[in-house]
Amino acid sequence: MGLLDSFERGLERAVGGAFAKTFKSGVQPLEVSAALRRELDTKAAVVSRDRILAPNDLTVRLSPSDKQHMDSLGEALIDELTQLVQKHAAAQRYTFPGGIRITLEADPGLAEGVLQVRSASVKGAVRWAPVLDIDGTRHPLMTSRTVIGRGSEADITIDDPGTSRKHIEILWDGARGQVNDLGSTNGSTLNGEPFTKAALAPDSVIQIGRTRILFRVLAQADPPRGGAR
Repeated sequence: MGLLDSFERGLERAVGGAFAKTFKSGVQPLEVSAALRRELDTKAAVVSRDRILAPNDLTVRLSPSDKQHMDSLGEALIDELTQLVQKHAAAQRYTFPGGIRITLEADPGLAEGVLQVRSASVKGAVRWAPVLDIDGTRHPLMTSRTVIGRGSEADITIDDPGTSRKHIEILWDGARGQVNDLGSTNGSTLNGEPFTKAALAPDSVIQIGRTRILFRVLAQADPPRGGAR
């Protein structure tokens, strides 16, 4: 239950009070995450002594009302589900033929509270998508350098008097991350340790002032040309 607990905490943090208000009935996000794990376990196939292949294209079919509830959580839900699938695959030593794609689909033939998962193994390029979770707000890193601080000149501005105007910068080269403290007054910590410059591993936690920043990297499917699946 560790992974599922982590998923639920992450989603609660990402969407705040909307989580409790939205899901009073019908399919719960935790049920979706558990169903995805079961699908991986059921469809995983041993292709060699050192390789177990799991499906990377996962479609969750829901009743229209349940689909609407899930959509209200926005991209945070897909991010959390992708993170859970990644971690479960790593724990079970599964490999994927390409990046992970999770799609929610409305099915009028399903009753509220019922879900179905279908999956396929789709070859393709992996797009490593770095994301910052800052006090529950999701910030995809769209450039190679992102400055965070309380000043208006920062790329991501935070309302925290304990931070400098330009407090830290996060560098991303497409495969690896790095975080640098920009000479801030109060300093910064990475996973509880002070730093001035450090490699940024996935699931690292940066603390600046009162602000907690979670760095994650999602192995998403690279969209095919023309937008078609």
